[in-house]
Amino acid sequence: MGTTFSRRALAAAFALFVAALAWTGSAHAHQIGLSTAEYTARRAESGAELVVKMAFARGEVIELVPGLDADKDGHVSPAEVAKSEAALETRILGRVHVTSAGADCKPVLVDAALTEQDGLMVHGKWTCAQAAPALEVSVDVLDDLAHGHRHVARAIGAASHDEVLYRAHKTLSIALPAGASPAEAPRASGSSAASLLGFFKMGIEHILTGYDHLVFLLGLVLVRGRVRSLLAVVTAFTVAHSISLAVAVLGVWTPSSRIVEPAIALSIAYVGVENFFVKDADKRWRITFPFGLIHGFGFAGALQELSLPRSAVPGALVSFNLGVEAGQLAVMALVLPLVIFLRDKTWFEARGVRLVSGAVAIAGGLWFVLRVASG
Repeated sequence: MGTTFSRRALAAAFALFVAALAWTGSAHAHQIGLSTAEYTARRAESGAELVVKMAFARGEVIELVPGLDADKDGHVSPAEVAKSEAALETRILGRVHVTSAGADCKPVLVDAALTEQDGLMVHGKWTCAQAAPALEVSVDVLDDLAHGHRHVARAIGAASHDEVLYRAHKTLSIALPAGASPAEAPRASGSSAASLLGFFKMGIEHILTGYDHLVFLLGLVLVRGRVRSLLAVVTAFTVAHSISLAVAVLGVWTPSSRIVEPAIALSIAYVGVENFFVKDADKRWRITFPFGLIHGFGFAGALQELSLPRSAVPGALVSFNLGVEAGQLAVMALVLPLVIFLRDKTWFEARGVRLVSGAVAIAGGLWFVLRVASG
């Protein structure tokens, strides 16, 4: 009796874990904290200047500047932005430290305005008394944002380059142009190692916080099958989402997120329900491949939000996708042996698979309703 109870409790705990992923995840469960900025260094009549245009999600700015949402309705109006300009200057521009020849440069807010897709743009200018060969920038505001936040910075000066900044890597060095204006400055060829590493880490975080993708993979490997068949299922998913990720990021075709996000949720619900009828995983890669194409378009959202220059897209795409695969392999290395071990237990084969599959189906259905409702 005690053994039977413990088995049921283990299976129930496994199912509750899956359901918790659906409950704790947002309607769009694979979004991560992102911001973008353009840093333009130029010489002035006396010294140097750094002009910066930064774009954040409004929700993150509300956390940085609590008084921004004055009426606490969860939304930000142009009037609220205008009244909070002093706070925006202090809490955002004041947390970006710029130095030239070892001396601090003084920031001033030029403008702040709401942008499309729930964003907020902050336009600032730093005035430096001395013109050193390069301006040193430390984006310390990253310490005030979520730990996994990524800040994609385009640095424009004597040459231009792109960097992905985060807490452990939050500094930029921008060489001042000699004679040419920043707009005419040549772009550095290729992507820096730091930038590629940043996209790789972004890919890992994207899959590890993409609860819907992880639940989908769990549902796929629950069905009994040879290890080779299960690997074929995971490989089909990997190949498919890599194809659609590239198609979207390279600008070939991108379906609306209003279609993709609910479709991802339906794919999860379908797999959970199908587990009640499928006997083995030998042929399952055939359905996994088209579902993987849908999930790939979901992955693409993170890179598309960054509006990268075309020259930076190939390196970012490869690095990001490698990060996604690394994170996926790490999860499967933990989950697959556990599932294989449990499937050898009669009690799990008889009841546990159904219980967890039901939780997967419910999670997919819940996400579908939330995503359709949120538009």
